[in-house]
Parts: sequence; structure tokens; C-alpha cells
Amino acid sequence: MALLNTFLSWYMRKRMHQIELFVKYPHDVQEEWFKKLITAGKNTQWGKVYDYGGIRNIEDFKRKVPINSYDDLKPYIDKLMKGEQNVLWSSDIKWMAKSSGTTSDKSKFIPVSEEALEDCHFKGGKDVLTLYCTNYPDTRLFDGKALALGGSHQINEYNNESYYGDLSAILIQNLPFWAEFYRTPSRKIALMDEWESKIDKMASAIMQDDITNISGVPSWTLLLLKRVLELSNKNNISELWPNLELFIHGGVSFVPYVEEFKKIIPSKRMNYLETYNASEGFFGIQDTTYSKDLLLMLDYGIFYEFLPLDKLNDENPQTLNLDTIETGINYALIISTNAGLWRYIIGDTIMFTSKNPYRIKITGRTKSFINTFGEELIIDNAISALRIACEKTSAQIKDYTAGPVFLNDNNSASHQWLIEFSKQPDNLDYFSEILDNALKSLNSDYEAKRHKDMMLKLPLVQSVPSGTFYEWMKRRGKLGGQNKVPRLSNDRKYLDEILKIISD
Repeated sequence: MALLNTFLSWYMRKRMHQIELFVKYPHDVQEEWFKKLITAGKNTQWGKVYDYGGIRNIEDFKRKVPINSYDDLKPYIDKLMKGEQNVLWSSDIKWMAKSSGTTSDKSKFIPVSEEALEDCHFKGGKDVLTLYCTNYPDTRLFDGKALALGGSHQINEYNNESYYGDLSAILIQNLPFWAEFYRTPSRKIALMDEWESKIDKMASAIMQDDITNISGVPSWTLLLLKRVLELSNKNNISELWPNLELFIHGGVSFVPYVEEFKKIIPSKRMNYLETYNASEGFFGIQDTTYSKDLLLMLDYGIFYEFLPLDKLNDENPQTLNLDTIETGINYALIISTNAGLWRYIIGDTIMFTSKNPYRIKITGRTKSFINTFGEELIIDNAISALRIACEKTSAQIKDYTAGPVFLNDNNSASHQWLIEFSKQPDNLDYFSEILDNALKSLNSDYEAKRHKDMMLKLPLVQSVPSGTFYEWMKRRGKLGGQNKVPRLSNDRKYLDEILKIISD
């Protein structure tokens, strides 16, 4: 183990130097990766259709290759699922990451190449540790175990040539041997399908381990930790794991969960680190102790483009390169990757907070917003407004979702918020008022629609019973570490499903 720790220390010093280089020369690094990707893709089926051999520069690429959704790539992905190769990417692809569905499919299947595994996902995981250890040189992270709370699908054989599962399952299946020395629980438990049984088995299996770090989606991690406390008869997690010092989280905003984590893990040495990773790639890591903004990782085999959100529905949208972006603007993120996703719009919106180095924050989803009445309410607005409302009313939120109340003969138009509180506000009407005022201060379009109640009335905030969102996700077959509660919707589908559960 000592030899392994020595190797990791050497690797981290070397990798930190490489990170410093791409921070110093970001545009050169992106240009270099663009050329590598085009070269690798030019003899694929996709590359021949779009004449990659004739692409000389980024402008050629944008002119020849359209911006693509999952549905645009699906005919090629279907070929990969049947075992064909050299379709979207030059090397063989046998892994498909199963992700949440689109409007036309229940699930997406994202190709994962060997290059994407090694040069993107695994490199991203190692960089999380590198940046953390650089910021906290006295860490004892490697003296104990890493608890990784992954998804709820094991590896499944699609045919003799290809396999699919949650990205977390694919990563666990392909981890280097040395990583197994640090990880818990066993692979057998980590790859279990049935989520409720998995939580119980995980909780029982890890109680005797010396856990120093945890990674996972906040909501599901809390569920596991509470089960651990039930089985161990401890008052808090710090009593059970006194050496726990780090929670690595991503996928959803951590803001609604901060107080709950502080309560369940009261240790003063506890640190929290945010990442931005998805089935499509690993994109950002919190690299400082003073800010939650994410360093955009530029040498993971991904070429980035950025589309201003207000241009998203243009007939011929023009994307920006890294060297032409501005801070403070919402962009749809578009990627070309070393797994053969070409000019792929992944559905996330980001905002640059810094250009030297390039740091970002995630502001929402291109399809997760409320704009029924021209209010253009995005996730970032909701997160900030809820934080303000909680601070002023001493409330704590476990889960929430929101959508429109449509104008008709019986109702005035408004927004309805279904919130599961871990700590109720003393006065729900006051909470609603604070939330409304915060949204007005954050979003001028919302403020205009709320002016004198002409278009939108005061938000309708309803507190739902504990366990409501868990039951809803269970009924939808969405239990598991990689499934997230949708926050904002432009219709009432989610609201009505949840309200039906409450009324049953």
C-alpha cells in the first residue's frame, strides 16, 4: 500500500503540471484536440458522410457538420448496439452508457470508447483527487476507503459484441486493479440492480470500513447514510467514520442539501467538492477552496462549442469557440468527443464565471425551465431563490419540482411548487412571498410577468409529505444514484403525477 501511495503522489505532481499547462494555453489545447478528433473520425461511416477528409479548420467543421441531438445520432448508435464498428469512432466500442430518455425513447445509449474511459472519465476521477490533494496537502484520504454510490443497473449484454449499463457500472467494471484497494463496497453489491435491496446491503457492508471519502448524487447519498445510522445506532456519521473528510458530488445542485449534510456529518474537517460529469463526458471540477465554480477541463478528448441560449431555436444557430465566449451569459453546451459524439448538444446550460482560467457554473437544462408565459425561469434562478427563501425562513428543502398553472376560467396563471421540506418554514405563505420576491430580483422576465399580477399570480407553494418524491421516483422506475428529480417543467405532467400520489 505504501508503494501504491508513493506512485499516486508522483502521478499527482505530474498531472498537476499538465493541468497548469492547459490553463495557461487553453486555446492551443482545444485546437490540438480538434485536429486529433477529426483525424480519428475521418474514415468512420459518419466521417465519410460529412467529408471529414475535407475539413481543414474549425469553420469547415461547423459548416459541414450540423448540431446534433440524440435522435440525430440514434441511427448510428443503433448500428453500434448491433455490433457494427467504425461507425462514429475509429476504435471499437463495446460499452454503451444507459442514460435517461429523450422525448422519443425511454432511454439513451451513449457510446463509451476505450479512449473516453481512459482519457476522459478515469482521468477526470484522478484529477478530482489531484486537485483536492493539492488544495489540502495534509489530507489522509488514502488511509481509508472510498465509498462510491453509483447507479442501479449492472452491466447487461446486448449482444455478443456490446454491453450496456449505467456509466457508474461501466466504470466499476473497468477500474484498474489498484483502485479496488481503496473502493467499497464490493463489486457484487455495487452493481446490484434492485435499488432498495442494494441500499440495505451497502449499508450493512460498509459500516465496519474506515470511510474517508464519499462520491455520489446528494439525495441518494443521504438516503444511504440515514440507513447506515439506523443500522449502526450512531447519532451521526462522524461517530461511525471519524476520518471522513470529503464528499464529491455532482449531477444536481448541492444547495438544497447543505444543511442536511452538515447535520448528519457534523465534523469540522468535512469538505465538499463539486464535479460536472455525465455519461457523455467529464467536463468540470471545483479546483479552489474559495469558490464552487468549476474549472473547465480542456484535455479530456472533448472539443467544446457554446451556443447562446437565446439563439437555441435559430434556424442556423452559430456557435462560439472558447476564445470568443463572454462571462455572465447562458450557453447551451455542445461537444465533440473521443467516443464519436459529434457536435452533440447534451442539454445542459452553463455560464462562464471566469476566462482566466476558464471556470463555469451549471445553470440548468435546455429543456428544464418554465417559459409558459414568457418568464424564462431557469434552474439557476430557482436554486438561488429557494436558497434565499430558506435562509429567511430557517427552512430546509429535501426535494422539489415546479411547473405552470395554466390560465382558465377557474384559475389565474401562476407557478406551482411542490416542496418536500426536511425542516418546515414556520409560515408557508411568508416562504412563498420571499420566493416570489427573490425570483423577481433574479429574473427580469419573471418580474415583468408578475407586475401587478397582470399575467402571473403569486406562486402556489405546497408542502408535500416526507417520502413523496421517493415514492414518485420508485413508481417511475427511477430509483438509483444516476436518476435525478426533474426540477422545472413547462407542463404539468410531473406535478399531476405527484399530486395523484398524495391524494391516493
